[in-house]
Amino acid sequence: MRILVVEQDVALGQFLARSLKTDSHETHWVADGESALVQLDGADFDLMVLDLLLPGLGGLEVLERMQQSHSACSVIILTAEESAEARVRCLNTGADDCIAKPFSLQELIARCRAQLRRRSRLNNDCLEHNGLLLNRRDRTVNREGIAIDLTTKEFALLEHLLEQRGRCTSRGDLLRKVFQLPENAATNVVEVYINYLRRKLAPDALAGAPAIIETVRGSGYRVAALSARPMVQKSVPLLQVASL
Repeated sequence: MRILVVEQDVALGQFLARSLKTDSHETHWVADGESALVQLDGADFDLMVLDLLLPGLGGLEVLERMQQSHSACSVIILTAEESAEARVRCLNTGADDCIAKPFSLQELIARCRAQLRRRSRLNNDCLEHNGLLLNRRDRTVNREGIAIDLTTKEFALLEHLLEQRGRCTSRGDLLRKVFQLPENAATNVVEVYINYLRRKLAPDALAGAPAIIETVRGSGYRVAALSARPMVQKSVPLLQVASL
């Protein structure tokens, strides 16, 4: 997911951008409202972390202009104002959440994750890549019309990799986000489930089809680049995701 951090304090802004990047997000930092609007106009961000007290164009005016431009970016406000009235004003202007300064980094990251999960559920029922279709609502997966029967954990692993397509996901990140284990856990569960997925995503009926999951040596895994190979559509009913 792409996150824009708008914070006039250089040290804090850069720290937040680095911290959110370590949480597997693509981040960009700017220090004022005008720069924020330029970034929003030129790039597709999923979430903006916006300080209210900005030089020149303030945070509330940035919010108002976003509403006028019909921006679909979610917004979390950072504010030193403690009054309920200030938070209500931000929410009524278009913010999705408010967090008071000073705040804990863990809380901000958790709130960012919550907003991105909500956005993902609302806007992306389906993830599609290279002839592969994952339907979150129906909990089904198919490739070129051929149903792929996955367990719940296999589905979660594939979903996470597709969400991060184009970027490498580390083994530690998969342990924490998919399997709810410490990043340094002494287990080969990631490798085992990656192999399960690779076998299931390449059934005999798709012999010769390009691989979906690549290993990035020393770094982790990523969804492979798009292939120009023409897809053969087959009419096969979808299967529900199996239980663990």
